Amino acid sequence: MANSTLTRMHLSEAVFSEVGLSRYESSQLVESVLNHISNALIQNQVVKISSFGTFTTRNKRSRIGRNPKTGAEAEITSRRVITFRPSQLMKDRVNLGNK
Repeated sequence: MANSTLTRMHLSEAVFSEVGLSRYESSQLVESVLNHISNALIQNQVVKISSFGTFTTRNKRSRIGRNPKTGAEAEITSRRVITFRPSQLMKDRVNLGNK
């Protein structure tokens, strides 16, 4: 199971099964939630989901990197990146699943 991937379709099916919405409504609900999260991050807002974790954006400055094949130096431009910090409850749940 370590190599399996949770997809939008899996989330939609879970909403369909557990909430009882139609498949179309379940899909629209998942899309809406993901769009709200994406739009908040685009606007540089913090997205905090209780008992799950916090998504934030941060700016990374430009730096010099190396091509691993050739060893040639190249500039890596500055950019915004998304970071995720899991809640302590999520960390505990993941650690319990590893036993």
